[in-house]
Amino acid sequence: MASLDVPLQVQTKLRVFLIPSFMTSHILAMTDLARLLAIRPNVEPTIIITPANATLIQPTLDLLADMGRPVQLLIHPFPSVGLPPGIENLATAPSSDEWRIHKAQDMCQPVHESILRAHRPDAIIADVAFWWVTDIAPELSIPRITFYPPGVFPQVVLTNLFKIRSDIISQLDVTSAERVNVPDLPGPEINIPVSELPTFLVEDNFLADDWMKITMAQLNGFGVVVNTFYDLEPEYCDLYRKDHAKRAYFVGPVAYSSGGDDQRIVKRGGNGHTACLDWLDGKEKGSVVYVCFGSWCHFTKAQLCELAFGLEESGKNFLWVVRGGEDEEFGWIPERWEERVRSRGLIIRGWAPQVAILQHKSVGAFMTHCGWNSLLEAASCGVPVLTWPLVFDQFINERLFVDVKGWGARVWEGGNRGTKLGEKNVVPRAAIAGAVSKFMEPGGNGDKMRNKAQEMAAMAKAAMQEGGSSSKDLNRLIDDLIAEKGKCNASLENGK
Repeated sequence: MASLDVPLQVQTKLRVFLIPSFMTSHILAMTDLARLLAIRPNVEPTIIITPANATLIQPTLDLLADMGRPVQLLIHPFPSVGLPPGIENLATAPSSDEWRIHKAQDMCQPVHESILRAHRPDAIIADVAFWWVTDIAPELSIPRITFYPPGVFPQVVLTNLFKIRSDIISQLDVTSAERVNVPDLPGPEINIPVSELPTFLVEDNFLADDWMKITMAQLNGFGVVVNTFYDLEPEYCDLYRKDHAKRAYFVGPVAYSSGGDDQRIVKRGGNGHTACLDWLDGKEKGSVVYVCFGSWCHFTKAQLCELAFGLEESGKNFLWVVRGGEDEEFGWIPERWEERVRSRGLIIRGWAPQVAILQHKSVGAFMTHCGWNSLLEAASCGVPVLTWPLVFDQFINERLFVDVKGWGARVWEGGNRGTKLGEKNVVPRAAIAGAVSKFMEPGGNGDKMRNKAQEMAAMAKAAMQEGGSSSKDLNRLIDDLIAEKGKCNASLENGK
């Protein structure tokens, strides 16, 4: 761990600084990227992070250090924004305080600039939220790469919809089910109900103000690293390379495990709750529905109760992860419910080793909020999805995996859904039970989707292996940065 005020020693290695935003999914994905860089020869990754967020990734970093592939940390204080000590990302902040996390990210600009000026890395890979890094990078003669944890499809859809944002706002009821066609897309036509669009496309907020800055930073920067693989969304990757970035590197799935790093997968994002893997060992192959809605989403007590009854009434095995904020209030658990489902259901309260769970042979489906990382992890593990999007781009992600790729099904088809309703809306137990039982029925559509998911897993594995598309793109990124470092050094020697 390095201090903030002593520059790192000059080294021949390619020194890459990574700056994740304050979201658990983004932090884990960027740590996965740092790991992939660290196992390449002559690359030294360093993550700039705050204290509480550093604890999320320390188990992974300890394992890498033991392997002789260290990832360094530069830890700086979390800005004072009125949050209790230790609350430093969207997963731990109450929904009413999420704006404070976004404010804290903006307030990090001075300390980030100070770190970059003091240490002068060879390259910066910054989360998409830190658009301003592109402005300072040329002054320091450092290439800035944008890291985009979500895939190409949601990026292209959001960018193209932003171009017609004024028409959406002026012509349509932003709470309606009226559909908007996404312009200028390859492949099948994509149309989305206005109610399912992210709020920045239908009303003014901080992201509406920043979106053009983010877009321009992406276009003006050295390039963009995306957590996806080419065969997952080839037509959209081709468009992205052509119109959305100077250079595009598709290096995912960054959380991919070859099976030889089981310890890392189990400890990714935290420690504990590994007993669930022993529980899965006692279940038949493909018989368990894994239920998890990510680290950011908040459910009401009423919805938690309906979900509990729905899983019970489905008659299927399930492993359900309840996020930390929900786990503090046990009043929602129906009376004697845990006793009734004990033989076929398990609740994990807090963190769970998601990739290890998805890799387990007993898991036959994943009920998910459609966060990109979760969907990509399911794809790399060959597990089909039951989709339950809630906020932001999750409804858009759902369309790629359900409508375009065809290896998922909606939990509440035809229900009253939307980004403004998302976490407040209550999906009834009958819809949940019906979706689960139908999806897990032998010989039905669930089996067809499982076959498609297995094909997708084979593609993901091929992409990450030596010579695969993602492995090649990561090597190309490193080669491009080494070449750029050479140009910068030559310019300095010539006094330019």
